[in-house]
Amino acid sequence: MTELRQRAVREPDAPPEDKESESEAKVDGETASDSESRAEAAPLSTSADDTPEVLNRALSNLSSRWKNWWVRGILTLAMIAFFFIIIYLGPMVLMIIVMCVQIKCFHEIITIGYNVYHSYDLPWFRTLSWYFLLCVNYFFYGETVTDYFFTLVQREEPLRILSKYHRFISFTLYLIGFCMFVLSLVKKHYRLQFYMFGWTHVTLLIVVTQSHLVIHNLFEGMIWFIVPISCVICNDIMAYMFGFFFGRTPLIKLSPKKTWEGFIGGFFATVVFGLLLSYVMSGYRCFVCPVEYNNDTNSFTVDCEPSDLFRLQEYSIPETTVWMYPFQIHSIALSTFASLIGPFGGFFASGFKRAFKIKDFANTIPGHGGIMDRFDCQYLMATFVNVYIASFIRGPNPSKLIQQFLTLRPDQQLHIFNTLRSHLADKGMLTAATEDE
Repeated sequence: MTELRQRAVREPDAPPEDKESESEAKVDGETASDSESRAEAAPLSTSADDTPEVLNRALSNLSSRWKNWWVRGILTLAMIAFFFIIIYLGPMVLMIIVMCVQIKCFHEIITIGYNVYHSYDLPWFRTLSWYFLLCVNYFFYGETVTDYFFTLVQREEPLRILSKYHRFISFTLYLIGFCMFVLSLVKKHYRLQFYMFGWTHVTLLIVVTQSHLVIHNLFEGMIWFIVPISCVICNDIMAYMFGFFFGRTPLIKLSPKKTWEGFIGGFFATVVFGLLLSYVMSGYRCFVCPVEYNNDTNSFTVDCEPSDLFRLQEYSIPETTVWMYPFQIHSIALSTFASLIGPFGGFFASGFKRAFKIKDFANTIPGHGGIMDRFDCQYLMATFVNVYIASFIRGPNPSKLIQQFLTLRPDQQLHIFNTLRSHLADKGMLTAATEDE
């Protein structure tokens, strides 16, 4: 009897469910933990030297350190030139570019997941990932079209129907994908399939949602699009330059090449750059005016009377006075975030890449990696700018209120008119306005 008690203590019974699941996993050939460790143990293949042959020949006499410096520099100048070109082409081209960048970033992240787990032959993984991308884009861009192209939507019967039932259609599309995922579940890959389901949704949250916010920032005025992006680019370049020539003290283990000297030097250079760029751009209506859709010409317009935010004002500082645009003060907040918090988007991406033992997300841009390697900080910046505008800048938009007012029934319009007239009369504004006329 005593022996039986000792054996019971030494060998406690496992729950029936655990025994069953364990036996099922072993019958399938390996346990879930074995499959995870096997996936982690196999690093993804990193790309070979993707530098164009022309640059390889021209820089063949340089050391690898200086060769990389020149390759990154030349490609950076090329990307900046391309950035200027798309700005010149206008808001519509910018929105198309944002959409293309979003799709490419999504492709790079999803491809990593597929390469890690492709040996398990997970059913419908890539198909469902792209389907969910389509659903989320349909929802977000449908909301944007309804918000910014309200008059056009109300004018066209098919668009009006799609707008009215937009959220129901979006939810239905998502439910179809959700049901497809449940039907694709395979007994031996349950855990991995739910991993990849979460992978897809986190990627959608990071990439699609942020790119949607970028477009919203653009509609507030191109200056809210260009200055934040330029500050991130400037910080990336100047932190690299200061770190390359003066870097001695490591900053963070996730990115061993990042140094405190580069981090601090990039901060001060970015703040100065943001002030100068804001001063130049604040004087041009094409940059400061909100991007609006003109229904008469079926095109975007950026013409308006600049707000006080973009008019020179006098500021008193000890022993002197300076003339500045109020937006320059806001640019300090934007450039500070781009310098101090924005790099954590890059650190996050570095940790992600280290987790899967890869150097870059892709090899799209020689010396820089993939598109996601260049936009890891930009997406974090886009969210901050959108929150900043909503918190400190944006007020009610009269044109949008009028558009919505015109879509109401006549009795509803009359009720609002009488309510507004009574309100203005109580405040004494209606009488004064009548006398002025």
